[in-house]
Amino acid sequence: MARILGYIAASLDGMIATADDSLDWLFEYDGMDLGEHDYRTFIKRIRTVVMGRGTYDFIARDPSPWAYGDQRTFVVTSAPIDNPKGPLEIRSDIDALIAELRALDDGDVWMLGGGQLQMAFLERGALDEIEIYVIPEMLGGGRPLFPPTGFRASPELIGVQALDRGCVRLHYRFSQPA
Repeated sequence: MARILGYIAASLDGMIATADDSLDWLFEYDGMDLGEHDYRTFIKRIRTVVMGRGTYDFIARDPSPWAYGDQRTFVVTSAPIDNPKGPLEIRSDIDALIAELRALDDGDVWMLGGGQLQMAFLERGALDEIEIYVIPEMLGGGRPLFPPTGFRASPELIGVQALDRGCVRLHYRFSQPA
């Protein structure tokens, strides 16, 4: 059974993007030494990537080549995607997608991007672990790491580590419903 993982950066005040969806504050930390937790190491063990439509649209606007050619990619949306940037599959039913992902046995699944889809997976008991990289920036508002939905959880802390340039890595495991 595939593990479904989160790997995301957030500002010290809990935002993943500014109010206008900019990540410029985060890009200022490109090249930061994350050691064994570096994205390039993380992505090597990922076989499947899942993202919401907003994250896909953000990636599609970037002129860089499609970065997920080695992974099977799902975009959760109810609207068609004309001229997709890379090979991808569209799913609109989150519960059916979770069942499909759980049936995979060829590697880990990464919940890429926004907190809204990650929250939908959390609410269904379908996010196994999350690595949150807290960046020492205060944005004063924007897109929250986890949108307030009333969902409550007490994840288990697996590890915490101070990294380069004041970044802190938090690694949590979520209990799955019995």
